[in-house]
Amino acid sequence: MKKLLIVLMSVVMILAMAGCGSKGSGEKKEEKNEKFTIAFCTWAGYAPLFIAQDQGYFEEKGLDVDIQIIEDESTYGSLFSSGSIQALGQVLDRDLVQFAGGAPEGYVCTMDASTGGDGLVAKKGVGSVDDLKGKTVALDKSATSYYFFMQVLKDSNIKEEDVTISDMGNDESGEALLSGNVDGAVTWEPILSQCADKGKLLASSKEYDKTIIDVLTVSTEYAKENPDIYDDLKECWNKAVAYLNDNFDEGCEIMAKGLSLDAEEVKEECAGITFYDEKMNEEFADTSKEGNVYETAKEMASFWKEKGEMDTDDIDGFFPTLDLE
Repeated sequence: MKKLLIVLMSVVMILAMAGCGSKGSGEKKEEKNEKFTIAFCTWAGYAPLFIAQDQGYFEEKGLDVDIQIIEDESTYGSLFSSGSIQALGQVLDRDLVQFAGGAPEGYVCTMDASTGGDGLVAKKGVGSVDDLKGKTVALDKSATSYYFFMQVLKDSNIKEEDVTISDMGNDESGEALLSGNVDGAVTWEPILSQCADKGKLLASSKEYDKTIIDVLTVSTEYAKENPDIYDDLKECWNKAVAYLNDNFDEGCEIMAKGLSLDAEEVKEECAGITFYDEKMNEEFADTSKEGNVYETAKEMASFWKEKGEMDTDDIDGFFPTLDLE
């Protein structure tokens, strides 16, 4: 009886210890799986993040991810600063402008490059970029389309002062061209193809594939307490792109559902997008190679500083994980 009592007491003690251990593990898991919000606008280039969520890649890293679609990019900086979002998918040069303005952003990886999804189009009768001299071009001077346009002009025989720029959004620019109110426009898909069909495509992001680049950033404030987040998010992204490359139709279905778009729309957008996989990210992040992401970002920062959008082009802090020595 005494021996049985000892055994029973031992079992109770083991169960009690196990219960404490389970409670501790549960608390630790709950803390690790706190809500982590990623935001981006409706664009297929960011949408592999829905694949990462659908396939459980975030969960494997202990991240309870909430993906939010936010169309107004002017709100991103304040959301980062307030801690309302922890990560963002956005075009690189706008991230740099936000960073210079005080947003706590740190580069994680490159998501995609527009390789045909954006372009400079003109009405019939305009045969080349040089033919835009003295004419009106619609574009968004506060967005990447302006930077793209200036890169195109570098390869022409005209300068910015040789054209009249009508400042408006990308969709509005395309519509202005279709209605005959301007001679040229910098716009994006799907209206880009409509403009090209009725006029002429003078240049596209396919020839200027380092001008419109989307990157994934994380709040540096969050990263102070969670230093593994850079590697975790990068791995999730790389796995999502690998899944998309191997399962394109299924991947587009997942992305379309997340974006609330038709799968065919997403496939059409993907035709003008190059998704950066693990190998491409490694090469682009190698600062010993010419044309790396840091050099590309420095050129963008210099442009926007010259245009008065940035007070400084010191962007080293934006790349906390790159070897900049």
